[in-house]
Amino acid sequence: MSAVVKPSASSAVTAIIVEWALSRETATLPADVREAARRCMLDWMAVALAGASDPLIRILIDAAKEEGGNPLCTLIAQGERVAPLQAALINGATSHVLDYDDVNLSMNGHPTAAVLPAVLALAETRDAGGTEIFAAFIAGYETAARTGLLVAPGHYARGYHATGTLGVIAAAAGCARLLRLDAEAAARAIGIAATQAAGLKGQFGTQCKPFHAGIAAQNGLRAALLAARGMESRTDALECRSGFAATLSPDFRPEAALADPQRYFIRENLFKYHAACYGTHSSIECVRKLLRDHRFAVSAVRRVVVRAAPGADSMCNIHNPHTGLEAKFSLRFTTAATLLARDTADLATYSEAGCADPALIAMRDRITVELVNTWPQHAVNSEVMIETIDGKRLEAAYDAGVPDTDRRMQGERLGAKFDKLAGSALGVARAKTLKDLLYRLESISAKELMAACAK
Repeated sequence: MSAVVKPSASSAVTAIIVEWALSRETATLPADVREAARRCMLDWMAVALAGASDPLIRILIDAAKEEGGNPLCTLIAQGERVAPLQAALINGATSHVLDYDDVNLSMNGHPTAAVLPAVLALAETRDAGGTEIFAAFIAGYETAARTGLLVAPGHYARGYHATGTLGVIAAAAGCARLLRLDAEAAARAIGIAATQAAGLKGQFGTQCKPFHAGIAAQNGLRAALLAARGMESRTDALECRSGFAATLSPDFRPEAALADPQRYFIRENLFKYHAACYGTHSSIECVRKLLRDHRFAVSAVRRVVVRAAPGADSMCNIHNPHTGLEAKFSLRFTTAATLLARDTADLATYSEAGCADPALIAMRDRITVELVNTWPQHAVNSEVMIETIDGKRLEAAYDAGVPDTDRRMQGERLGAKFDKLAGSALGVARAKTLKDLLYRLESISAKELMAACAK
């Protein structure tokens, strides 16, 4: 990676980000960065395997089969193979459909769900090796984070779902690295991707949210392939007049996007241990702490106040959810479920039956969400106050935006998550084989990896 950067060079943002993306080489990556990337892939595989039976995925597969195409690529946990662009779309949606995939707050979204499906589809068509997959994935991941900082905080605040809008640029960068495009062609790929950027936060709680991740992967791959064929585009699409930043955000912060060229944002990746929107995780952890420390009877709860940042209102504050998808984006539902000892890591917790559960509704209706306007707009920390019928006030605070520092514990929790989700989808023996392949990814090919996660 280049060590000489002029953050004030706002006219060269795209060029600098492209330079950094293309310079990724697995052999020179720090060991902890490679391990972070491996854990992202492990987690992605687990949630994709678990999400493969969702009705949305069947819709997308049927549409792809009707379209036809050259079936070069594997669909996660399916018996079908489809064309590369179709695989990027379907596997991307599959990995985000449960909203159980990883997060990075620099982009305010889900980087792996947008980048990895595109990289894997491209890698499988070329039978690329694991070392190239690593480099391409990290190139895309880091591009997502830096592009996110370029337009923060106004981009997300304006209503864009960053997984879709930033994810397409990141996927294009990762695929450009895998294709070994030169700097000019890669910059054109970024431009082709940027002009396809889309995704609305207003669709949270519907099947369109995971569709955003799939579209980002598909369009990012398409952008790189078209650039490789010579398609024209501006090479400064991120910073140009009426370009990505100017159009999609009131903020333009090249000094933030280009600062500290040696920084790896993947070290700050946040993994999910609850199968709901990440904005609900801090309040879940607050309640878990209060239950653990005070051991009160939930029947004694008079009222609950959840304090959250203003951005939670458009992200995870569905007041009275009716579907499993809506429940994942409801602070009141997830808080009530935690109080009632429902397993927030269990996919079955988020269902129409759960939303209609009289006990859960009764607890949910004792919960009020307060938005704290003095907190950063899109912070994910929370405070929870529980008042009991005898007048006690129990309070806890938690910030799920702080990355894990105990890497051993993180590895154990991710391993357990993988074993549960992948084991249910593939069976224990095949899940173990897949995990072993991921841990020696550098020595295998993309085709070998993808064959292990097919049905």
